[in-house]
This record gives sequence, structure tokens and C-alpha cells, in this order.
Amino acid sequence: QVQLVESGGGLVQPGGSLRLSCAASGFTFSAYPMSWYRQAPGKEREFVASITSTTSTTDYADSVKGRFTISRDNAENTVYLQMNSLKPEDTAVYYCYARIGVRSVYWGQGTQVTVSS
Repeated sequence: QVQLVESGGGLVQPGGSLRLSCAASGFTFSAYPMSWYRQAPGKEREFVASITSTTSTTDYADSVKGRFTISRDNAENTVYLQMNSLKPEDTAVYYCYARIGVRSVYWGQGTQVTVSS
């Protein structure tokens, strides 16, 4: 059974940092790309970052480039999102995402990130 379990969210002041984790199980983690998405209240879910399997090539939304870093530890079946210089507009529920096959996608339960003074 495929499972994605996020953790690490919380309340942080503007300019602060958080590190999100997504623990994966039920599939060959190292063989698949992984992504982070986020959804703010009243808004569509949006892409944040992705990392490929073979080369760990990364991609980021323009809104987070230079501030967020996605990484993966294949030995631990975990993908991370290091978030620095957080802004109030980063407030959202952050979701871990995996595409396994052309039509099979999986989402974690989400973890809340709130950036506020």
C-alpha cells in the first residue's frame, strides 16, 4: 500500500525557516520523481518543487526559487523541503506527491505551514 506521510509543518514568523519531511512507503521510492505542492485557503493547489529519481534534478516554482530546497534520501525513503526566508504568502497546506505509472498519483495528508507575526 502506497503511503506518503508529511511532517514538520507549524507556525513560523516571516523570515524564519521550516523543514518538511515526507516519508514514503509501498513502492520503490528511488525509482520515481517526487514533488511538493501547496494549497492556500480559497486557492488552487499549486506546484512548489520536484526532484527526479536518476539524477536528482530539481525544479521549483518561480515564487520559491532561491528560498526553498527539495532533496531526497533514498536510503530513508524520504523527501524533504527546506523552506527559508518564509513569507506570509507561503502560508498553505503542503502536500507530498508521487506519480507511479502514467495514471497513478498519490498524495500525502498534508501539513500546515503558517507564516505570521
